[in-house]
Amino acid sequence: MKKGRNELLDDEEKILAPYAVRSRNPGDREYSELEHPYRLPFQRDRDRIIHSHAFKRLEYKTQVFVYSEGDHFRNRLTHTLEVAGISKTISKVLGLNEDLSETIALAHDLGHSPFGHAGQEALAELMRGKGGFEHNKQSLRVVQKLERRYPEFPGLNLCGETLLGIMKHGGDYEKSDLFDVRRDSGPSLEAMVVDSSDEITYSAHDLEDGLESGLLRLSDVKELKVWKRLEDFLPKTNPSDKDSVSRSAGRILLNLMVSDLIDSIENRLQKHSIQTREDVSLAFQNQTKLVQFSEEFQVEFHELKSYLFGKLYRHPEVSRMSERGKETIFLLFKHFESHPESIPESYRNREEEEGRMRVICDYIAGMTDRYAIEKLKREGILWFPY
Repeated sequence: MKKGRNELLDDEEKILAPYAVRSRNPGDREYSELEHPYRLPFQRDRDRIIHSHAFKRLEYKTQVFVYSEGDHFRNRLTHTLEVAGISKTISKVLGLNEDLSETIALAHDLGHSPFGHAGQEALAELMRGKGGFEHNKQSLRVVQKLERRYPEFPGLNLCGETLLGIMKHGGDYEKSDLFDVRRDSGPSLEAMVVDSSDEITYSAHDLEDGLESGLLRLSDVKELKVWKRLEDFLPKTNPSDKDSVSRSAGRILLNLMVSDLIDSIENRLQKHSIQTREDVSLAFQNQTKLVQFSEEFQVEFHELKSYLFGKLYRHPEVSRMSERGKETIFLLFKHFESHPESIPESYRNREEEEGRMRVICDYIAGMTDRYAIEKLKREGILWFPY
């Protein structure tokens, strides 16, 4: 027999932990809408994100390696899907709301600029003193304002809990009721899980991609403390088969990190007697971290991140790609400042309200790597061969 909304809500109540976010209380949408007869609020949010233009563009946005470097390296879309999968796994084990975690994960990088963190650095520099740029804030801006799928309202009109999960604490968001709630009550456990899943995902998979690309040396990686955990689980393969070793290492490391995080969260929830969503907020106000690795693994994870930062993200080859991306954004931004007619009308229509700099920033931030490069060619300002 077909289940309606009330039956689905009752089913959810049976499986959720008391500290999980309920679909009965998803937080208000900014614009009133009728409830769907059989899709719960966070499921609708998830689908709206997947169907958005910003989500589709993630496929051609850089994670570490630009798309022209190879077909098998992570891009911003594959990274997002991996974060969503890990977030769902952790949430299911802990009795959290899987739909909410998945939805937040799918939206968390919607505001990322082309060319990865190099692109963000370029836009932040260009927008210094003009409102700034930060990709988490831009993700919120995308879902609240920039997406145009519905004639009744701007953005995607997502639930309050979804929006709170997209926000990062400490971000300089515009003052609003949502900002006040996020500042005072903090994120849900589901949102915290997504943040940690993001770190887990890019650390394990950037290590894997770095080894496969040859930019990282296996001999160096074997000196990391976390490698000692991996050795017992690695398959006995031909040591010269570096691809097999790197893929196995990434997969095993991912599993070890997720397992450690789940166990650590369980211990912390018990230690601090977390029973309700209100307890989660109180812990946040008291600066008690509920979602983090065990103390031993934190040390190893920090060493891994430091290694990736120094040996991969600052590798001369990655730096070369990053500088090209930055220069592309600088050239496009300056070009649009003096040639606003090159900006699509849908963006130019907001110039009077928000100013030309913000309009240009929104336009460039939404570009894919390949579109930005193609735009350089079309506008006749290409400065180097890609």
